[in-house]
Amino acid sequence: MDLVLFDLDNTLLAGDSDYEWAQFLIGRGVVDRATYEARNDEFFAQYRSGTLDIHEFLAFQLAPLARYPRAELDRWHAAFMDAKIRPMIGTPARELVAAHLAAGALCAIVTATNSFVTAPIAREFGVPHLVATEPETTGGAFTGRPAGTPCFREGKVARLEEWLAAIGRPLARFASSRFYSDSHNDLPLLERVSQPVAVDPDDTLRGIAAARGWPVISLR
Repeated sequence: MDLVLFDLDNTLLAGDSDYEWAQFLIGRGVVDRATYEARNDEFFAQYRSGTLDIHEFLAFQLAPLARYPRAELDRWHAAFMDAKIRPMIGTPARELVAAHLAAGALCAIVTATNSFVTAPIAREFGVPHLVATEPETTGGAFTGRPAGTPCFREGKVARLEEWLAAIGRPLARFASSRFYSDSHNDLPLLERVSQPVAVDPDDTLRGIAAARGWPVISLR
């Protein structure tokens, strides 16, 4: 069996679900535009430059989840899927995922974005497994803090290995392993799989892929 892993933001999606969730909350008046939008833009720029402090970002990004009942958050998320996410899903991305699923690969989305935001997106693609940053909950309510290791940079490798250990399938036992990503932030995981693939990559990853002979594809 082959293992096929997909990054989500700017890979399967033609955009960033983390960023767009914050913009969605701003548009709904859930958070203050004047302060929240500037901070959201700042974190997004840090991510792209490779300087993001993931713990600082998660304190910002998860805080709104702790302020509202889960039922209300779920209603907002359904509207978010229609307004922001489905327009960012192109036919090539759907076809790529479907082809790997049809071939019998074990498929998972591996993303730094938290599972509240991304679990419905994984279901939209029909991907049965999600390895994501997990929001902490108490009594079914979000606390505004992450649980465990954030699924970011080296944390993606750690979280993937935890998941594979839990299902009894270590990475070395797969006939091949493939990871699709757009970002140089994902180099730790790209370097662990047998078949790294750069998807609409940022300039840093494009240069690395060219130097190492990694395939470069576009889903746009």
